[in-house]
Amino acid sequence: MTVSHRVPDLGALELLLAVVRLGSLGRAAAELGVTQPAASARVRSMERQVGVALLERSPRGSRPTEAGALVAEWARQVIAAAEALDAGLSALRGRRDARLRVTASLTVAEYLMPGWLVALKGVHPDVAVTLRTANSTVVADQVRGGEADLGFVEGARTPSGLSGTVVAGDHLVVVVSPRHPWARRRSGVTAGELAETPLVLREEGSGTREVLDRALAGHGGTAPPLLQLASTTALKAAAVSGAGPVVVSDLAVADELAGGRLVRVPVPELDLSRPLRAVWPSGQRPAGPARDLLALTGLTAPPASPRRPDETPP
Repeated sequence: MTVSHRVPDLGALELLLAVVRLGSLGRAAAELGVTQPAASARVRSMERQVGVALLERSPRGSRPTEAGALVAEWARQVIAAAEALDAGLSALRGRRDARLRVTASLTVAEYLMPGWLVALKGVHPDVAVTLRTANSTVVADQVRGGEADLGFVEGARTPSGLSGTVVAGDHLVVVVSPRHPWARRRSGVTAGELAETPLVLREEGSGTREVLDRALAGHGGTAPPLLQLASTTALKAAAVSGAGPVVVSDLAVADELAGGRLVRVPVPELDLSRPLRAVWPSGQRPAGPARDLLALTGLTAPPASPRRPDETPP
């Protein structure tokens, strides 16, 4: 059903009701914060729109015509329905703003998200936050599928169907046990040697694996993995035990490197830096707590990589 062009808008109906209630166009204009000439013009426009006179004006004030009284009665019902709609929408917004669903890659979830969520709690103490962790491919699928309000991924590009912005920078490092032969090679290893060596790696679909595969593509590609593990904790444990070389975020192994439990192996030929991105569905903008969390990431994260030209600012 299409509403007729003869139906006045809510502002005009509110003005009519104010005149009927106060008995004066001037007092109605003052109550609504408009000038009397503007209110008078609005009434004349409304009368032309509906096709009947609505008010009788006299030096003593304004009162509704018979038709005006009838229109005013209908207007009360319309305004009451509009107020109910507004209250309902406010309740929906309040319900939305009372929760935040976040999904993040393991590196972001383990090493950056705790600080971000503590900062968010200071801004929104009553918001219930749920955090899910997965590799970057699954994170993107969850955001596209409406299972999360905001996602955080690793990788060279924003996943298709999503908008995003770089929120932090990260760097992958090759680490080994102090007992591994590479631990004594101060000059490190070549990219070709790294490509030929079976490594302990994350599963395909992870941001870490994507960056490594991309970096080694021009050096013969990544060798079949020695082990393929689905968590950063498992990668570190494998490296400390001497299973073999591991490629992992430097955020994840800072303590192990400082304590001597792992040794960093330089690979001078490779750039293993990567951006960490917040992502959300294309055509939408983060709102409420999601918007505020996005703003807080820049206050507590490592320096971000330069934003690509096709990325959306927060």
